[in-house]
Amino acid sequence: MEDKARKAEILVVEDEDNIAIALNYLLTREGYAQTRLATGAGAVEMIRERKPDLVLLDVMLPEVSGYEICQSVRADPSCNDVRILMMTARGSAMERRKGLAMGADGFISKPFELKELREEVRRFLSTPRGTPAIGIADA
Repeated sequence: MEDKARKAEILVVEDEDNIAIALNYLLTREGYAQTRLATGAGAVEMIRERKPDLVLLDVMLPEVSGYEICQSVRADPSCNDVRILMMTARGSAMERRKGLAMGADGFISKPFELKELREEVRRFLSTPRGTPAIGIADA
């Protein structure tokens, strides 16, 4: 039986400090365990090692792009249960299609409202990977 008291673990891969601070505030307030990386370097290894419940992944990162990280994680069968919600300031339909093609479970455009992101995080954490989880960020 799953431990209901276990906090969901979220990995935030975001290079912009102001966004990371807002995410930290939101995720802490919601009771999630979280870790932050400020560059793409080491993200794939950390995901493989920790198998977080959700990765909030910026597209444009120093060293390794979010797309590359997403693609590498999806190529690793041991990470099949890891959900990836990509975040970008360039929220065009083409960017969204590219992220989903690389294996992202969803996409959210920056700047986002904290309420919108909170709802997306809750939705992703309550839906098993492989189950359609289409919501605000995917519309």
